[in-house]
Amino acid sequence: MNDHIARLIEQLIVALGENPTREGLVGTPERVSSSLQFLTQGYRQQVAGVLNGAFFSVDHKDMVMVKDIDFFSLCEHHLLPFFGKCHVAYLPDKTVVGLSKLPRIVEVYSRRLQLQERLTADIAEAILQNIHPLGVGVVIEAHHLCMMMRGVEKQNAKTVTSTMLGVFRDDPKTRTEFLDLLHRA
Repeated sequence: MNDHIARLIEQLIVALGENPTREGLVGTPERVSSSLQFLTQGYRQQVAGVLNGAFFSVDHKDMVMVKDIDFFSLCEHHLLPFFGKCHVAYLPDKTVVGLSKLPRIVEVYSRRLQLQERLTADIAEAILQNIHPLGVGVVIEAHHLCMMMRGVEKQNAKTVTSTMLGVFRDDPKTRTEFLDLLHRA
């Protein structure tokens, strides 16, 4: 697959009017191929695999939150990066998951061609389906190079999306607690 992608990138370089044998471009098709394979590795990962059975029975009835999870993804419309912070919280129902597993779930979905709106929902649904909490909340704040480098060219615009499921959607107190914790330093 890497060779196939490299050949396509070489064709793209030619179509753009460049010479792929020029000194600065020698090896670029292979580098771009490797880069794209890394940036889309989420297609080759499953949530169950990254969770790796790291579930723990605990009598913990309060919110668990991991803030400021850095992520990078590729906009499916322009194949340009978008990046930012993901904030995840869930209300356990007799089971918690290892804390490092929440950023790993973010990575599975961010390492695909994405829309920020779907990324937010995918992360929340994966947590709900695999951890089985009473509810989950996910907020993503991101900068999109497709808005910064082209189109409207607004370098400081930030896009914020959220998905609330279970008690985060149905109970205003739980939603408020999540959002209050999110905005604390």
